[in-house]
Amino acid sequence: MEKNPHTVTDNTAGHRYELELDGDVAILEYEEQPGCRILTHTIVPPRFEGQGIGRELVEAALQDIRDRGLRFRPLCSFIIRYVERHPEWTALVDKGR
Repeated sequence: MEKNPHTVTDNTAGHRYELELDGDVAILEYEEQPGCRILTHTIVPPRFEGQGIGRELVEAALQDIRDRGLRFRPLCSFIIRYVERHPEWTALVDKGR
């Protein structure tokens, strides 16, 4: 996996990962459950679409989830497609109840 050029921060109070972009912010929203983050929505500002920003955001979020010893449940279609293309993350997927 290549190094991401931007910094992604976990805004725990806002329940979202944030990637600042020249006055805009790309976000990945989540809900907390014990041992699991439910990834609900990804937003990339229109002027940054198609530049790999969503990929950077998702990779950083999944790495953070792994580092914290958590699992994740993807509800966002962008993240579902990402995991389908990157099966190395499937071991962390929480299948839900």
